[in-house]
Amino acid sequence: MAIDAAGRLYVVATPIGNLADLSARALETLRICALIAAEDTRHTGSLLRHFGIATPLVSLHEHNEKQRCAEIVRRIAGGEAVALVSDAGTPAISDPGFVLVRAAAAAGLDVISVPGPCAAIAALSVAGLPAAQFCFEGFLPARAAARRARLQSLAAEARTLVFYESPHRVAGMLEDCISAFGAARGAALARELTKLHETVYRGPLEELAARAASDADLSRGEIVLIVAGAPPAARGGAGEALDRVLGVLLAELPLKQAARLAARIAGVRDNEAYKRALRMQRESSSH
Repeated sequence: MAIDAAGRLYVVATPIGNLADLSARALETLRICALIAAEDTRHTGSLLRHFGIATPLVSLHEHNEKQRCAEIVRRIAGGEAVALVSDAGTPAISDPGFVLVRAAAAAGLDVISVPGPCAAIAALSVAGLPAAQFCFEGFLPARAAARRARLQSLAAEARTLVFYESPHRVAGMLEDCISAFGAARGAALARELTKLHETVYRGPLEELAARAASDADLSRGEIVLIVAGAPPAARGGAGEALDRVLGVLLAELPLKQAARLAARIAGVRDNEAYKRALRMQRESSSH
């Protein structure tokens, strides 16, 4: 589809590190649009200056996206083309943008993808793990109990798992993955993709955890963690997933709260989780 300056929303992927990865189509789109909605206008401003682009910027981030959508949609409906970008990679993929895309589509406006870099796909392509089917989890909860519960709920997932992680939490994340998936589960950790110090570590979770504990480099830069899916012997039903999640949450939370959260994580009804939590609590107290 040709680039058109008439009213439409362009969702533009930008580099995750190497500026040479910005496509010719993305460059032209950013030039011809009347406005660029950016996660951080300072960050995107630096990108635009590098390429000599003077298109006006407006901020669109997790704290103002809902409030700013109406004005941006109004401008698109009035005939202006607007580009949506995040700080790095593809907007709306663990980044702001979903709310604006949904609002523009609901208003009957054209929403056009200008594809390009995405850290999850880049890491998956070099991980050396099955990629025909995968499950993108993005960033897990920062709180340890919630993170462990989510990982326990994924222990029987057959698809390859893709996570984003902050460098200061990667060592703890790997230890939690070992608890949920086992030390021998295959994995890959991609760090600083497309940048000067790009590194991909491959091996069982136990090996990656040992490296994270001893290698200071792993506590710096952007991290994508890829974990192999569960082997057939490790795949259980919804009941087993619920038990794993409850086992973690009941140790940290009151029964009702643990059951409610476990139901959401394991995808079962609240009353089913509550009954199982009661039974587990009784069994524990009888031993």
